Amino acid sequence: MKFVLAPLAGFTDAPFRLMCRDGGASLAYTEMVSAAGLFHGSRPTRQLMEMMPGEGPVACQLFGAKEEELAFAAAEAGKLPFCEINLNAGCPMPKVTREGAGAKIVESPDLAYRLVKAMVANTSLPVTVKTRLGPRPGRTTVFEILDAVESAGAAGIAVHARYVSQMHGGPLHLDTLAEVVARAHIPVTGNGSVTDAATAARMAQTGVGAIMIGRAALADPGLFARLADPSAPPAFTSRGAAVRLHLERILDFRRRLAEAYSDCHVPGEDAYASVKMHVHLFRYFNGLPGAAKIRARLNSIRTLAEIREILHELAP
Repeated sequence: MKFVLAPLAGFTDAPFRLMCRDGGASLAYTEMVSAAGLFHGSRPTRQLMEMMPGEGPVACQLFGAKEEELAFAAAEAGKLPFCEINLNAGCPMPKVTREGAGAKIVESPDLAYRLVKAMVANTSLPVTVKTRLGPRPGRTTVFEILDAVESAGAAGIAVHARYVSQMHGGPLHLDTLAEVVARAHIPVTGNGSVTDAATAARMAQTGVGAIMIGRAALADPGLFARLADPSAPPAFTSRGAAVRLHLERILDFRRRLAEAYSDCHVPGEDAYASVKMHVHLFRYFNGLPGAAKIRARLNSIRTLAEIREILHELAP
């Protein structure tokens, strides 16, 4: 079974993807990249597509609801060393659905067809789709979406085994996911609350060809290797080693961005590291005794020197 890093807005930047690659992920997805942003020349949007040496296979996830914009974005992504381009047809966040994108697409198989068709026509890379079972229990549209994207030339589909109305909670509908696998003529990847060997085994029973790991990887990028082979040695020698390596990769990536985007403001080391501390690094301390106090302390940090000092203190 292959275990892949799910696209997570705000989280799956290049340094974190590289950590998960070291942690056993066979494939990693970028954050959601706005097709409209690329179409209109947004430099910050373009930064979301930047990679680091050694990442391994990376797929670019695009979101949007306009054929012209997604066609352009697919062509742009195809110029970079991605292995796949993915259409987000499942994000339930209002800032995405207000544009008719993300989870709104599950309501319109015809739109899904047209968007995928436009993307396929403008890139030589495989185009895949990430979606959900439907808008809400009682309205399952995933089978119509599957038929539509297969007809449009999609090379695969990833299905979060929940409905849009469930957001990220509530029961998984693995029986419906198994039916998707049975009907599909393209590879199916399963997604949704896989956090350990037991939940991975339950999802694997649906027959999916790969399993996406999302939020569970945020505090434990070595999870992929353990799920693939429980007897494998730890991907990182210690929690401290992992968090310090992640910090150095964050700083390396900031330097790369500053050089590549000299015409676009990139925060200095202190500001950049502080933001990433709040986004990424404090999650490594989840589950430790006194985690709430640790988080409160980490939230007060504002300089790189302070970050390094506290990381060595808390995770020797």
